Amino acid sequence: MVSIYVLLIVFLITFVAAAALGRSWFHRRLRRPELLRRICLLAGSMLLVANLACFILDAPELWRTASLTATLGGLASLGVTMTALRTGGVPARQPRRVLAIGAHPDDLELACGGTLAKFVDSGHEVQGLVMSDGNRGGDALERSLDAQRGAAFMGLTGMTHHSFTDTELNRHSQEMVGVIETAIARYNPDIILTHSNHDQHQDHQAVHMATLRAARQHHSILCYESPSATRDFSPSVFVDIDEYVDAKVEAVKLHSDQLAKPYMTPERVRGIASFRGGQARRRVAEAYEPVRLLSTEMEKL
Repeated sequence: MVSIYVLLIVFLITFVAAAALGRSWFHRRLRRPELLRRICLLAGSMLLVANLACFILDAPELWRTASLTATLGGLASLGVTMTALRTGGVPARQPRRVLAIGAHPDDLELACGGTLAKFVDSGHEVQGLVMSDGNRGGDALERSLDAQRGAAFMGLTGMTHHSFTDTELNRHSQEMVGVIETAIARYNPDIILTHSNHDQHQDHQAVHMATLRAARQHHSILCYESPSATRDFSPSVFVDIDEYVDAKVEAVKLHSDQLAKPYMTPERVRGIASFRGGQARRRVAEAYEPVRLLSTEMEKL
C-alpha cells in the first residue's frame, strides 16, 4: 500500500505542476481551457493533500481506501472530461499546404489564428510569411520573438520574417513580390491567405497587391479580415473556429508588446469572431474574401 501512495503522490505532484505551468498547452489543446486548468489545479491539490495525509499520518485502512478510491475516480473523471473537450480538426484525407502572408508580426494571429490552428490539427502543413518587424509600432526584436512564439503555439511548420520598412511597405513592392514568389516556388501551397484590399492600413494593401502579383498564376487565394478592414470588406467564405477561438485569443496574447492596443483585447477578438459566426450561422467564425478559389481545395481542407 505504501508503494502505491508513493506513486500516487509523485504522479499528483507532477500533475499539479503541469497544470500550473502548462497554461499554453491547455489553451492550445482544450476548449474552456482556463476553467479546466483551475479544476485540475484544485482537484489535484486536494487529492495530493489527502494522499500525503494518509501516507504521513498512518491513517486507518478505511481512510486509505476512501482516499485511494477518490483519487483514482477523480483522475479518471478529469481524464474523460479533458478528452471530451480536447480540440482537434477532422483528420484530412489528403493533407494540403497553406501559405499565410502578413504585413506585421501579429497580423496572422489576429486575422486567421483560429483557422491556422484548425488546419494544423487537421494534418495540413502551414507556413507563415511576415514582411515587416513592426518596429514603428513597438520593439522590433520583441515583436519578432512574439511572432515566432505565436507560430509555434499555433503549430506552424515554419515562419519566415523579413524587415521591410514598417508603415512603408509600398516602397518595397517589388522585393515583396520576389520573396512571395520564392515562397510559392518553395512550398507549392494549395491555398494562399493574405490581406484584403479593403483595409485602411497602407501596409496591408501593399501586401495584398504584392501577393496578387506574385500569385498571379495561383488558383486559390483568400483574403482575411484585419482589425483595420473597411466596411467594404465583404466575405463569402467562413471557417468555423468554435473549437479554436480560445487558442486564437491565446495566440494574440503572446504578442505582449502590443497588448495595450484596443483591438488586441480578448473581448474584441471574440466579438469579431462572434459577429462573423452569426453571418455564417455558427457560434464563431473567421471570414475571408476569395480572390479566386478552386472549390475542391476548400473541400479538402
